[in-house]
Amino acid sequence: MAVDDVADTLAAMGPRLRAAREHRGATLTGVSCATGISPSTLSRIETGRRKPTLEVVLQLAKEYGVSLDELAGTAPAPAAEPRTAAPLSFGDDKAVVPLTRYVGGLHAHKHVLPTVEGPPARPRQVSHDGHEWLCVLYGRLWLALGDQDLILAAGDVAEFDTRTPHGVANASPGGPVEYLIMFGPQGERLRPRTPPAAGRGSRQPNRAQAGREEQP
Repeated sequence: MAVDDVADTLAAMGPRLRAAREHRGATLTGVSCATGISPSTLSRIETGRRKPTLEVVLQLAKEYGVSLDELAGTAPAPAAEPRTAAPLSFGDDKAVVPLTRYVGGLHAHKHVLPTVEGPPARPRQVSHDGHEWLCVLYGRLWLALGDQDLILAAGDVAEFDTRTPHGVANASPGGPVEYLIMFGPQGERLRPRTPPAAGRGSRQPNRAQAGREEQP
């Protein structure tokens, strides 16, 4: 494997480990107790500020119940998209495709939740350091943010501090839901640069606080 390929694999490892932990509904503290790896080390690995050792990756793969191939993204990518990282799949549950290939700073992922049958249960919530931006591309997404229940449709955007307990689920049985996530470690924030249109004031972009709140 070339040096650049190794760097790309390590860069994508953090988001995949975070996605695997969230899928298990585990907190950094809980994983720390189970593996002996400190929460601060786990956080730095997930946000790309620290490269994981093989020993750490083996421990976390066992704890999360995923294969090394899934964490490394070594499964063959689709022929039409040779540069796209292989998705991290969780069986019949969501698939996560990392969209950034560098270490540190903001990271982007595409998530796909499969079609559900019947009314979904309230999403399981997790919390951790950082800040997150979420944009729904297709379908209806249930965002449980603290004690709020928000139903987001295609084009809706949510922004929140990830120390607030949060979780997502497909809000309706009509089909899958696809959404983009941008995650930054604490202190890494998006910086809007587009001024408001003349005569329309300084209206803020649609966020979770301004989303449509309703029960699914």
